[in-house]
Amino acid sequence: MTQPIQHLQGKFVWFEHVSADPQKARAFYQPLLGWHVENMPMGGQTYPMILNGEQGIGGLRTAAAGEPAHWAGYLSVRDVDACFRAAVAAGATPLQPPTDFAPVGRGAALRDPTGAPLWIWTDASGDRPDADATATGDWYWNELWTPDARKALAFYEAVFGYSHEAVNMGDQGDYLLLKSADGKLRGGVFENTNPEMAPMWLPYVAVADCDAVAAQARRLGALGEPMPPTDVPDVGRCAVLIDPQGAAVAVIKPTPMAGA
Repeated sequence: MTQPIQHLQGKFVWFEHVSADPQKARAFYQPLLGWHVENMPMGGQTYPMILNGEQGIGGLRTAAAGEPAHWAGYLSVRDVDACFRAAVAAGATPLQPPTDFAPVGRGAALRDPTGAPLWIWTDASGDRPDADATATGDWYWNELWTPDARKALAFYEAVFGYSHEAVNMGDQGDYLLLKSADGKLRGGVFENTNPEMAPMWLPYVAVADCDAVAAQARRLGALGEPMPPTDVPDVGRCAVLIDPQGAAVAVIKPTPMAGA
């Protein structure tokens, strides 16, 4: 019996590395995280797809002229066109209007009111179900780094239907956990006071050893480490890395039974 297609509204379902040199990105991330990249046929072209084991989890894309290297997160919605209109009405800046990417899905790009870029996406095949535990090398979390957490929160709750929980982080203020309508934790909002870090969605990858991955990233040419391996109580051990082309990514060894 054919399983019904499901779209998990509010879940980040795909991540794409955007850079001037996808081959350089491939050379960094494959040995670092155990991924492999395969060129997949897609709409008469080929798409460099990132696989973790046999599971497709993302892709590589060549940046437009002047576009900085970054990881682009794709947020699942049931109706790209309606969501895009609502986002623009709520203060988002349109970057790409709703577009069909046959045969895989329909998407649009925007910049939220605090400056973070984001894709919204409806996958033609439906979304991968939530797993009970995140596999090593797969996406674990996605975190908005923004200069105005409350402004961002108002936007994401109004447009995407999130609710939130606030977790007190002491001197760092509140960390805001985003929940989708079904009660699933889907991301976090962090008020970033570092003017050198542009607003962004920062993806986290689950790893077996945070310190070893951070050390290997340095050997492979990482440009920086805004957060060295750090223990976060009841969450895990995390690090934030800047890859050789300037894109930020985080890695985490989760605390057993913790988190998303």
